Amino acid sequence: MIRVLIAEDSVTVRDLLENILGADPEIIVAGVARDGLEAVEMTRRLRPDVITMDINMPAMSGLEATKRIMNECPTPIVIISGSIDVREVGVSMAALQAGALALLEKPPAVGTAQFEEATHHLVSTVKAMADVKVVRHRQHRQEPPTSAFRGEPAPRARTRIVALAASTGGPAALGRVLSDLPGDFPVPIVVVQHMARGFLGGFAAWLSGICALKVKLAAPGEPLMPSTVYIAGDDRHLGVTPDFRVRLDEGGPIGGFRPSANYLFASVAAVYGASSVAVILTGMGQDGLDGLSQLRAAGGRIIAQDEASCVVFGMPRAVIEAGLADAVLPLSLIGPHLVRASAAERDRSRRGTWA
Repeated sequence: MIRVLIAEDSVTVRDLLENILGADPEIIVAGVARDGLEAVEMTRRLRPDVITMDINMPAMSGLEATKRIMNECPTPIVIISGSIDVREVGVSMAALQAGALALLEKPPAVGTAQFEEATHHLVSTVKAMADVKVVRHRQHRQEPPTSAFRGEPAPRARTRIVALAASTGGPAALGRVLSDLPGDFPVPIVVVQHMARGFLGGFAAWLSGICALKVKLAAPGEPLMPSTVYIAGDDRHLGVTPDFRVRLDEGGPIGGFRPSANYLFASVAAVYGASSVAVILTGMGQDGLDGLSQLRAAGGRIIAQDEASCVVFGMPRAVIEAGLADAVLPLSLIGPHLVRASAAERDRSRRGTWA
């Protein structure tokens, strides 16, 4: 049985969450906290398997409660946000950066068209997060010695694009990688992040506020420019066209995902080939594996996040075990590695020959 603590100040939403989660035979609602302070105290006392955490609560916000819990009594936390307002999404992203694992919108009222889908997604997310082994979260966690990691050999070709994909734990990981890149990073960056519908716009705004690059949701047909990060939006696959523009595809999910990392990597492989660098970050499952196989066959280079710095090692593990990774690096070294890999392209751009 999965024991869940619900932290929510709204009586209506508390009752809804309790009814949804309690109806599943594999879940027990172990407790209900009315504010962040109660959530911290009840986590210490009840030791739940998973916490669903509201953001805007009295006494202590969900963000502060998340920080306290992840520092004092690490527990898988799912943020349940009541709004897709960019400002609230920014706070939710900060909670993910503090150690929460996933972000969901509060379920709609019973009887609405989206209720069944939202209920299924909530229950499946809580069950999945119960299996994640979280660790004490500190702002500046010490990384293991770099000698423990497999570095990439010398670049085999120009770097003309960087493609990144992530799932569980990805927002904080992407924030770290992108914030380590300079504002004049000389190539475009394309990103797939698995996230609940409605939050990707706020995610892009949050990333834009913590890094020196331009970050935006990708628009169909726009040219891929250096120093710019293009984020896949809701329910569309992100790819690239032969004339180096954004491609958005409304085709069906691939392996259950839309946007799909497999679609992104396969598209980049077909257009950029050996001049592409791909990065696979923390996340559950194997999304990205097939696309990276194509990218590797086309001569592209692949970086996988190492297990010690991942929230969930599933996606990088699949790539590493398939023998596709050129480098296996801790999160703190991925950004600097990309800077070095793109150094020659920076020289070209300064001479005005970027193309």
